[in-house]
Amino acid sequence: MRTDDLIAMLSTNVEAIDRRQVWRTQVRAFALGALVALGAGLVALGGRTDVGSNTALGFIAIKLIFAMTITALAILYLSRSARPAGSSRGSLAFVLLPFAGIVGLASISLANAPAARWQIMLMGDEWLECLLSIPIIAVVPFALVVWAVRQAAPTNLRRAGALAGLVAGGLSAAGYALHCTADSLPFVAIWYSGTIMLCTLAGAVLGPRLLRW
Repeated sequence: MRTDDLIAMLSTNVEAIDRRQVWRTQVRAFALGALVALGAGLVALGGRTDVGSNTALGFIAIKLIFAMTITALAILYLSRSARPAGSSRGSLAFVLLPFAGIVGLASISLANAPAARWQIMLMGDEWLECLLSIPIIAVVPFALVVWAVRQAAPTNLRRAGALAGLVAGGLSAAGYALHCTADSLPFVAIWYSGTIMLCTLAGAVLGPRLLRW
């Protein structure tokens, strides 16, 4: 059989692909990952009991806005990267904006506080719990996101893996925020940012193995 005949045969009766199906699969993975993370914060760790306080509500809102902004930006970039012909060379600078914002706010907070309070503002009483909890909670959301991204057959596996880790880290941080009582902007800037970036790094390392197709 000649090459032209083979190509003609393979291109006959090709069914149209529903491009929206891949996106729907990813949306389901993101939603389920969010439910797992929020459930971990509220049920497994236990939600905050002082939600009647304006201070507590304010800090919960700050933490959630920070984590969900990162998650939303990471999902946007991941949806583009998780395709064979997706964008893989574009800058990820916008993802850094929430981190820069929280660091700026933390710096202002420290500048307006007495030096004697800096250690408790930076470390709090929950730094070790935060360091362990966010990456652990992120495991299931990361697995769900990786499974969904594999359906899209990405080609830049390290970039896609890093973004999957960033999504999982953001979702996990949002869930942990419902439990965390460390109400300090410097604490959020160091430990929330650090653990989310740790999840991102883990995703970049694991991506080439888990997303290979």
